[in-house]
Amino acid sequence: MNDTNIKQGRSNFWGRLSLWKKILIGMVLGIVAGVILGPDAEILKPIGTLFINAIKMLIVPLVFFSLIVGVTSMKDIRKMGRIAIKTVTLYLGTTAVAITIGLGLGFLFEPGKGLNMVVTDVASASEEAPTFIETLLNLVPQNPVGALAAGDILQIIVFALSLGVALVLCGEKAKPAIQLFESLAEAMYKLTELVMKLAPYGVFGLMAWVAGKYGLDVLVPLIKVIALVYIGCLIHVLVFCTSLLSILGRLNPMRYLKGIINPAVIAFTTTSSSGTLPATIKAAREDLGVSEGVSSFVLPVGATINMDGTALYQGVCALFIAQAFGIDLAFSDYILIIMTSTLASIGTAGVPGAGLIMLSLVLTTVGLPLEGLAIVAGIDRILDMARTSVNVCGDLMVSVLVGKSEKELDESIYNYSGQGSIINKIL
Repeated sequence: MNDTNIKQGRSNFWGRLSLWKKILIGMVLGIVAGVILGPDAEILKPIGTLFINAIKMLIVPLVFFSLIVGVTSMKDIRKMGRIAIKTVTLYLGTTAVAITIGLGLGFLFEPGKGLNMVVTDVASASEEAPTFIETLLNLVPQNPVGALAAGDILQIIVFALSLGVALVLCGEKAKPAIQLFESLAEAMYKLTELVMKLAPYGVFGLMAWVAGKYGLDVLVPLIKVIALVYIGCLIHVLVFCTSLLSILGRLNPMRYLKGIINPAVIAFTTTSSSGTLPATIKAAREDLGVSEGVSSFVLPVGATINMDGTALYQGVCALFIAQAFGIDLAFSDYILIIMTSTLASIGTAGVPGAGLIMLSLVLTTVGLPLEGLAIVAGIDRILDMARTSVNVCGDLMVSVLVGKSEKELDESIYNYSGQGSIINKIL
């Protein structure tokens, strides 16, 4: 009886833990097992391989269905006209800038240099890189079914976006098809949730193998990765976002920084852009003076498609993994990373484990080994706090710019923004 109670207590304890805690525990136990077993830790690698295979299984259907649902969810796309175009353009543009910042930091500081890890899956190694023109021409698939079967992510993204726009333009006749895609997308979200439950065990197996084969030297660069992601996030908000507000909006960026404090703090602690949405809308209206109409459209769309912080994280981690495995990336690979992360952000926002899923897309697109996912998974929660805050700050910045351009920004409120923020309450 006592043994049964103990087992139930252990089961309840594990069940109550959030996923990031389980992954962290799996990483630590994997490192310990790898140090103890040494090269014999190879026997644990199949556990990690199973998880990697499950991630690969998700990529194509998840991206395809999610992107279609993301586009068709903007039902007022024709009515919104200018606002929709401005919003999407700004979101995609800021995401591209964010990942460029991440790539720049990864290129300059080389966090993965010297690890000398070996690619075990030959098929995942980089092939001869296509030229930039070839990359552009190959964006449009000659055979969409072939692109889906081959797992060509960029072609799948372009086809899904095109199909989504076509469904919106079809109006009432497309409703049955849209409902079907929404159901399939929900099924993929649930399947993703189930697969992510394997993450602690997959990380355990892969980290045991990594630590057993390469020793503890692999852990030191992770501190560098964390530092680079946080520095990049600060640069994006304090330099890039404030510059856009000053140049395009002719607005005082300090007012913006005061107004975003509340939602940024909530996003940092909850690591959920969607969960922070009520606080984001409240701050946009009450602290930044954005109209109800603009904030009601721009911010929910941003919570779905805008992932500045996540994109920045992609850039740092992709280069970290490339450097760790000694893989040199061509200029066209950098362009591919920027394009994939920017477009894929539309379809993967709001999905459990979105950061790792997006990173798997980037790695697949440029031929980097997915084994690198296990190395960064253990610190994903630490990185997630910063990147979610940046996602929310980017949403608010775009809402202010769109409101200003549409003459739907109350500048008397904006210029007195932050009156309800934490800092002002303290002061």
